[in-house]
Amino acid sequence: MNKPLLALCALLSLLPASFAAAQDRVTLGWGRLLTNDLLGDGRDRWRTGSYTLSRVRGPAWGGSLPTGAGQILEFRGMGETIAPADLLVANPDDRRFVGALTFGLHTHFDWNGFDTSLGGNLVITGPQTGASDFQGNVHDLLGLGEPKVYGAQIDDAIYPTAVAEMGKRFALPKGELRPFVEAQAGVETFVRAGADLSFGGFTHESLMLRDGPTGQRYRAVSGSRIDGFSMLVGGDVAQVFDSHYFEAGDAAQATDRRSRLRAGMHWQGERAEAFYGLTWMGKEFTTQPESQVTGSVNLRLQF
Repeated sequence: MNKPLLALCALLSLLPASFAAAQDRVTLGWGRLLTNDLLGDGRDRWRTGSYTLSRVRGPAWGGSLPTGAGQILEFRGMGETIAPADLLVANPDDRRFVGALTFGLHTHFDWNGFDTSLGGNLVITGPQTGASDFQGNVHDLLGLGEPKVYGAQIDDAIYPTAVAEMGKRFALPKGELRPFVEAQAGVETFVRAGADLSFGGFTHESLMLRDGPTGQRYRAVSGSRIDGFSMLVGGDVAQVFDSHYFEAGDAAQATDRRSRLRAGMHWQGERAEAFYGLTWMGKEFTTQPESQVTGSVNLRLQF
């Protein structure tokens, strides 16, 4: 077992035995984010698409994190598709197709003034996810031709994955700066450091969660719900130690370092809100010819 995984397992072991105690909990909110590169640079390749859905439960939400772990629980599910640049013609220099489903449980709390998140995921990969079957059916429906890369996709597997993040919020005139550090061990093992900057009321007294593929922050529990426009920008750099999304012996291997830059705009009205963001992703594998840009959206309507 590698050192990052040992460290994260030690952190998770610190959660109190009352993590699942019989304390009355209610659903505090839902968070969701749809990402696709067709909404960004318009090309169906690499980190091509994902959908993240979070349900947050706890005894109450007062506009700030509790000081105890296990009071606020996030149940998260995510489906992601990672693909080579060309689905119809296999390229030995490109990355393999990956279908992944993630199911996780996370807790969010305040530790000595730091926003802290600890959690564990089960990441399911391979044809068993049904991602390649679904995408193949879409290609048939649209008459786009039969993909030839599914036979060499990443195999069926299940990877227990531990995740931790700590951030510190600094108030700015009409905004907020939040540097953070993150560590993950499992399906991909890395450490990451970055910062997010927001202007407007989107993040004010809200519980914000981080999307795995893009790093975009999405709101799961609303705070003051200030109407109008908000702007979010951010970026991070990760040191990558291991990735099960690549096979030993392939020309395409995970790069040691990954960089991301992101920006987004959120609008909130009395009964509706919308978010659109762009994420620039640096090269993730050694034979990747260029970076890519993905787009993320979220729309909420209240009737």
